[in-house]
Amino acid sequence: MLTMLLLLALLMQGPIRGLLSTPVMQSWMTVFVAVVVQALPFLVLGVMLSAAIAVFVPASFFARALPKRPALAVPVAGAAGAVLPGCECASVPVAGALVRRGVAPAAALAFLLSAPAINPIVLTATAVAFPNNPEMVLARFVASLLVACAMGWLWLRLGRSDWLRPPARASYEGQGRGAAFWGSVRHDVMHAGGFLVVGAMAAATLKAVVPEEWLRAAAGNPFVSVLALAVLAVLLSICSEADAFVAASLSQFSLTARLAFLVVGPMIDLKLFAMQAGTFGRGFALRFAPATFVLAVLVSVLTGAVLL
Repeated sequence: MLTMLLLLALLMQGPIRGLLSTPVMQSWMTVFVAVVVQALPFLVLGVMLSAAIAVFVPASFFARALPKRPALAVPVAGAAGAVLPGCECASVPVAGALVRRGVAPAAALAFLLSAPAINPIVLTATAVAFPNNPEMVLARFVASLLVACAMGWLWLRLGRSDWLRPPARASYEGQGRGAAFWGSVRHDVMHAGGFLVVGAMAAATLKAVVPEEWLRAAAGNPFVSVLALAVLAVLLSICSEADAFVAASLSQFSLTARLAFLVVGPMIDLKLFAMQAGTFGRGFALRFAPATFVLAVLVSVLTGAVLL
């Protein structure tokens, strides 16, 4: 099969070379390579740090560090995301470990939502991606933390124990820590890297292929632009260490619309929905994901109106 593909590539190299030399494809390749090259170092660093936290920091540490009252534990757990780097690929199993070790579910869910969105790696990547808009870093931090805390308190108020399936034991437990760490890094780099490539391809396609007047029409309507980028964040499922570079490339859209992309993506996307359903149960995911999406969009709009 591989031999046939190589022969086909050799036979088609002329047409392929001609296709790649067209202005549209050159523009597409420029955007694609720029997004991947800028985002990849942050993705790798974030994955390594999140794997280290998941493997080497015992979940009992969080149970001891958080206040006993769940209402107070929610904002503390949410704020802990600012100092504990972790991508969304790791935040779900870490949140499951917290619940399993006795942390209040509301606090664990606040950490699940905040850690991928407001940790130092993600905020640094956002600052690099938006060098002329430093206010985007503050807006992302504020909006993401507000959503995380609000969802934690909402679960504390309305959540029911039968909606939340007790999470199974984490897959790395019982293994050597070194093997678990490198296994987690390899898995998450390949997994998140694939979504990064898909996101970069989508951003390049929007930039180079979609007619400019279509993008201007969507971007010109504040409601449509925010909703479009929020839905795009769900569909693309880009790792939070890399999503700022994709958002920065969508320069036709307002900063508020791109803020919605950055707030929604780390909290709810297709892969996160599957991971949440697998960890906490389908009934939980079907309730938690839509509520998170709606609240993230609303808070993004309000934060954008104040800070951007």
